[in-house]
Amino acid sequence: MSEYPAPATDPAAPASALDPRIAARLKKDAAGLVAAVCQQHDTGEVLMLGWMDEEALHRTLTTGRVTFYSRSRQEYWRKGDTSGHIQLVKSVALDCDGDALLVRVDQVGAACHTGTRTCFDGRDLDAAVGTPEA
Repeated sequence: MSEYPAPATDPAAPASALDPRIAARLKKDAAGLVAAVCQQHDTGEVLMLGWMDEEALHRTLTTGRVTFYSRSRQEYWRKGDTSGHIQLVKSVALDCDGDALLVRVDQVGAACHTGTRTCFDGRDLDAAVGTPEA
């Protein structure tokens, strides 16, 4: 079971408007979420990882702005609404297993809440470098 609660559902709210053909292809975790990797569309730079449920994906596909589901706050958040560092959608792809999304964006400002360009800047770990012979 996931340590994060599933997205809250309001019985009065309509079901997600996500195309059922897309919804059927999603392989969600126990909390109903799928990992969404955000990548700068023109450079290939990996910016961040967020989480989406069907509603967040629907909003992302239909508004041109990236929406995530916050596991810690248990609410939807559209990237950049408070910081101004928005993500403009260029394309969205589902991986072969249906358990991850690749969201290609035009990132305006920093992608990371710490103010760095990406959530990976300055956070390298020591790792052995592989070679074809290994």
